[in-house]
Amino acid sequence: MPVSDSQHNQNAVNNSTNKAGEPQNDLRLELIRQWLVSDCGLSDFVIEVASADASFRRYFSVRLNNNQPQSYIVMDAPPDKEDCAPFIHIARLLEQGSVHAPHIYQYDATQGFMLLSDLGNRAYLDQLNPDTVDTLYGDAISAIVRMQQINAELPAYNETLLRTEMSLFNDWYLARHLQLELTAAQQRVLDTTLNLLVDNALQQPQVFVHRDYHSRNLMITEENNPGVIDFQDAVVGATSYDLVSLIKDCYIAWPRHKQLQWIKQYLAKSTLQIETDAFVKQLDLMGLQRHIKVCGIFARLNYRDGKPGYLADIPRTLAYVFDVCRRYDELNEFAGLLGELGIGADADLLEQLQ
Repeated sequence: MPVSDSQHNQNAVNNSTNKAGEPQNDLRLELIRQWLVSDCGLSDFVIEVASADASFRRYFSVRLNNNQPQSYIVMDAPPDKEDCAPFIHIARLLEQGSVHAPHIYQYDATQGFMLLSDLGNRAYLDQLNPDTVDTLYGDAISAIVRMQQINAELPAYNETLLRTEMSLFNDWYLARHLQLELTAAQQRVLDTTLNLLVDNALQQPQVFVHRDYHSRNLMITEENNPGVIDFQDAVVGATSYDLVSLIKDCYIAWPRHKQLQWIKQYLAKSTLQIETDAFVKQLDLMGLQRHIKVCGIFARLNYRDGKPGYLADIPRTLAYVFDVCRRYDELNEFAGLLGELGIGADADLLEQLQ
């Protein structure tokens, strides 16, 4: 933790504000500046917006004005809206498991501020291309294997949670976004599909699951790549969950032969004892559960949270849904239901998954 023995007074706070490029007119940001001086021992820095996620959390980059490369990230998590305890717990578990998570230098529970190590600004999504993907995904798959060796008491990815997640599809995507109401017969088809997906998830070995392991939450780092963020919702769940989140990413798509290549890499590195074809089916069905949920989440982010940008990612997410439906006969009725409801797959996006 950077600590200075110098006097930290209001002049130091003033000297740390109003730098070029800094966001202004933000009360919590002013409190963060004061906290960085008074509690974290920083006195000459520039603070800039780094990112915001799909919750109430915001992130700021803090760069020191001393010609040193050292920089930090500040998490702003209003305590009346965000509970940081899971983040702290999971961050420490990941560090202990040799997974590159942000190191926590300082935390103020009362104000909801956290000073973290900076994993950089190169997200996987911005750097992925046919020349880089195998190396980057190879590192990410190795990190999954290390995460799955973490033995900790975490919430269970149980039937209740699985069904609660998938209910977002009906509540927010079908009902709110598409303004559709299912008939009793249509609801039975949906329920049968959801039962299949719940059974598939619960029958798999249960391990540490990041739960949002994709290209926006993986940072390219010089050492121990990747840097892993947004892990606070980790649970104990199905072995295929994080891998399918990675290789069937809602923000970028890769063809089937690449997916199968990465599945084989995972099985070669993992201690999981299972036939490849059986695991592929488990992973495909696990992905369907995730993509059904995500359609609802993206719609909810628009209507409840005022974040419309995620709607553009629904067509790709639906392409994954239809791709899995065409591979397994037990999903024929569900595919038919989607057709009845006027939901289809973008032909170009579906072609990418061939």
